[in-house]
Amino acid sequence: MVTQAVLVFLALVLVLLLVLLIVSTYNGLVRKRSAVDDAWARIDVQLKHRHELVPDLVETVKGHAAHERQALEAVLATRAQAISAQTRAERATAENTLSGALRKLFEVAESLPGLKADQNFIELREELAAVENRIASSRQHHNDAVLIYNSVIQMVPANIVAGVTGFARREYFRAPDEDCGRVRARSRR
Repeated sequence: MVTQAVLVFLALVLVLLLVLLIVSTYNGLVRKRSAVDDAWARIDVQLKHRHELVPDLVETVKGHAAHERQALEAVLATRAQAISAQTRAERATAENTLSGALRKLFEVAESLPGLKADQNFIELREELAAVENRIASSRQHHNDAVLIYNSVIQMVPANIVAGVTGFARREYFRAPDEDCGRVRARSRR
């Protein structure tokens, strides 16, 4: 009789430990997923700030280079695509396209001495460079959080809990072949 009570007690202890392991694993996954979401929110703030700067930049360039209508329209069109993107993958693609369009706009600006001397343009270029640096930093923070999260959901026992509870892999936010770096480097001239 004592042996049966000990076995029941051990079974209850094992079940309790299993439940604690599952709950602990689930909570850890939630924390890591929240870290990814928080990191994305930080990127989003910087991207929105960049979106706010683009119309002012285009207007300033337009005042000195109205003949560069195609470059100006490309920047505005890619900004609109970035703002309207629905998924993170679409957003990353659109933002990288916007970075390329901005790079081309700065190339145009390099050939216009009057624009390079315009104080408003200088200030916008410096602010945009600062935003690009913060985007790069936020992107790195996000990608680090994604790396940790994606690694954890592949490890035992988290992979079992993740599979049952719907935790899915997250995508990295990739840089556009360092186009942002070129914009930053040019903007410091």
